[in-house]
Amino acid sequence: MNTPLDPITLQVIESALRSICEEMGASLIRAAYSTNIKERRDCSTALFDASGRLIAQAEHIPVHLGAMPDAVRAVLAEKPAPGDIFILNDPYRGGTHLPDITVVSPIAIPITDLVSPEDTNPEFRLPDAISPDSALLDSAGAPPGTSGKTPAGPPLKIIAYAASRAHHADVGGIEPGSMPADSTRLEEEGVVIAPSRLVAAGEPQEEFLRELLARMRSPEERLGDLRAQMGAGRIAERRLFELIGQWGRMEVLAAMDAAITYAERRMQRAIAGLPEGVYSAEDYLERDGQDLTIAVTVTVRGEEMQIDFDGTSPQEAGNLNCPMAVTRSACYFVLRAVTDPDIPANMGALAPVRITAPEGSLVNARPPAAVAAGNVETSQRIADTILLALSQAMPLPAQGQGTMNNLTLGSEAPGREFNYYETIGGGAGACPGSGGASGIHLGMTNTLNTPVEALEMAFPLRVESYEFRQGSGGNGVWRGGEGVVRSLRLLVPARLSLLADRRRHGPRGAGGGASGLPGKNLINGKEVAGKLTDSLEAGDVVTVETPGGGGYGSRD
Repeated sequence: MNTPLDPITLQVIESALRSICEEMGASLIRAAYSTNIKERRDCSTALFDASGRLIAQAEHIPVHLGAMPDAVRAVLAEKPAPGDIFILNDPYRGGTHLPDITVVSPIAIPITDLVSPEDTNPEFRLPDAISPDSALLDSAGAPPGTSGKTPAGPPLKIIAYAASRAHHADVGGIEPGSMPADSTRLEEEGVVIAPSRLVAAGEPQEEFLRELLARMRSPEERLGDLRAQMGAGRIAERRLFELIGQWGRMEVLAAMDAAITYAERRMQRAIAGLPEGVYSAEDYLERDGQDLTIAVTVTVRGEEMQIDFDGTSPQEAGNLNCPMAVTRSACYFVLRAVTDPDIPANMGALAPVRITAPEGSLVNARPPAAVAAGNVETSQRIADTILLALSQAMPLPAQGQGTMNNLTLGSEAPGREFNYYETIGGGAGACPGSGGASGIHLGMTNTLNTPVEALEMAFPLRVESYEFRQGSGGNGVWRGGEGVVRSLRLLVPARLSLLADRRRHGPRGAGGGASGLPGKNLINGKEVAGKLTDSLEAGDVVTVETPGGGGYGSRD
């Protein structure tokens, strides 16, 4: 686009694009059926331009957002057309792990408007053509009376894509909740969805959706959450059209280009402000008493940064494997954390970074390796390791809990079906001048907890305790944040899956501060492994004690 934009107009339009993403997220959360999305807000939303470049995102879940460009690229390879809506979750084609389902909706405008001498069209109206109206998909936002088919009129051209990613409480597989601790192949973790059309040229693919839902537990809840995701795409479509009606098509498309260029310039300057050098570090994931190594070398040179994972352990037989999209996501999270968080979060901000990882390693796994824990646990350790390397170049906080403490409970017993999933907060690392925050989600997650009232109303569970884990934060001049203790009593028999790390290695302190305490998992008061799948009976109590953050500064 060659349309010149003054800085104020660029700022206004760029802020409006981010606002669209925020409204998408708010709509998705309010319309969702599952507790995991409507209470924990385990979802993310973003906008992309016609070529698949990230142009704006809401401040949602880091592990979702950094990987979403790969999902949109996978959709583009399927040659999307106006009126299509795509679904996918394949970790090796832009997904993260199988419960994270992505819905991508093309946004199109009439071609006649693209060649109109009048760029600003106050009568510009959202075409009804791209909103399905059907028995299964009638909550995607179709206005009453539309058929879901492209009406007679000018052809449409895609100018953007709206994408949402949400963690669904179950997508099939060998265990309720689709987060088994003992999976060894991807298909054991649930239904693998390659980029596929939920809606094709305005026609809902109802048979495809029925077959998909039939392979998942609680299909009505899954359908409700998918409708919420499609509705979020509809919101983005309407708001983008309103923005075009207000500012003009050329100005809005030019602002997309300019925002990416602006973010790239700012990120280049931010990297140039870091001390040049080569910084290396290693950290570890825990597997059956053994350690798996994450090794990283970060090279800062001029306006560019290279992050290389040579020396990382090979992919494993279990599910700590990480697809490259998730590894990139962790790298982007750290980049934003150590530079300027006010840089627009678009593709330009990611351009000055080169990321390399050995194929077949823990951080660049080959299919059909299982990945359930790679998305939630390995991503955390990747971020921790990069930050550890960069701490040689600049003062950074001590390590936070470094795990998501994934707890899944579920049952398929007739009349007792349920799927509960939650990640549990812990202690943040202390930093110069401040102690670490207690009981919060850190790093690659940004969810809320499930409120006790909502949890007990939705599931056959009773919360026995929910409190800070006193004394778990590492000592120092500034103390690490405290972990939490969360105990749940089962009211019916259920299957349990635990995926947690930092059970042997506590989060490291910094500047002479002490490490935080490692976490613990307990069943009826007896300590169990960090990664476990088992059967429980009514009355059993599951307790998760999360790690405290590392302390900062020596008291000696």
